[in-house]
Amino acid sequence: MSELILVRHGQASFGSDSYDKLSERGREQIRILARHWQDLGEEFDCIYSGTLQRQVETAHDLLSLVKNSPSAASQHAALNEYNGDQLIQSFLRDHATQEGFDPALVWPIKEEGMFQRLFEAATARWIRGELDPGEQDSGFESWSSFQNRVHGVLDELMSKHTGGSRVLLSTSGGVIAMALQRVLKFPDEQVITTNWMVHNSSVTRIKYGNGKLSLTQFNSLAHLEREGLQQLVTYR
Repeated sequence: MSELILVRHGQASFGSDSYDKLSERGREQIRILARHWQDLGEEFDCIYSGTLQRQVETAHDLLSLVKNSPSAASQHAALNEYNGDQLIQSFLRDHATQEGFDPALVWPIKEEGMFQRLFEAATARWIRGELDPGEQDSGFESWSSFQNRVHGVLDELMSKHTGGSRVLLSTSGGVIAMALQRVLKFPDEQVITTNWMVHNSSVTRIKYGNGKLSLTQFNSLAHLEREGLQQLVTYR
């Protein structure tokens, strides 16, 4: 059996001018994961990341665990997260008032509680196909397109890496949740609910081979489950 090991990127810089980079806490989360795996003697055959900066930075700090010491992870855009900002902006423009949100709300939303409430409402409509992109929403990705993208890249990598390969993936929470759907076949609504549960720097493992897929670990934070590290456990 071969294995996909999916790592959610470290904490990103929520509320800053550029979300798409690791915060100092995010960098520390990944460095601790790398040391934890080194202590256990973990080794991987190859490493992939999406093209987002926070995914690339996460992969960079895990390169020492990969055979043949690559200088960088192989990048695959299909491992990128969906554009949640675009979904919320579409929701604010077309649906927020009728769902009881303050019409004075403007983007960007920097208060975490409000961001989460808007995110939940926007993604619910996204799954149902009720968000209509405007001319300004170039590159808008439908729910079915995101689903096909993630399921497709998993199938591609599993087909490419066989014979007991251990494939490390640096990606994001939505991709990890969609990967679980690929394995467990749960309904679309459960994907986003699962997405909210995925911790920064957490580890999820999928075994595959002989036409079979099995989830063997989800959202593990073994590297942070030690005294004095509780403050490093984050969702966003």
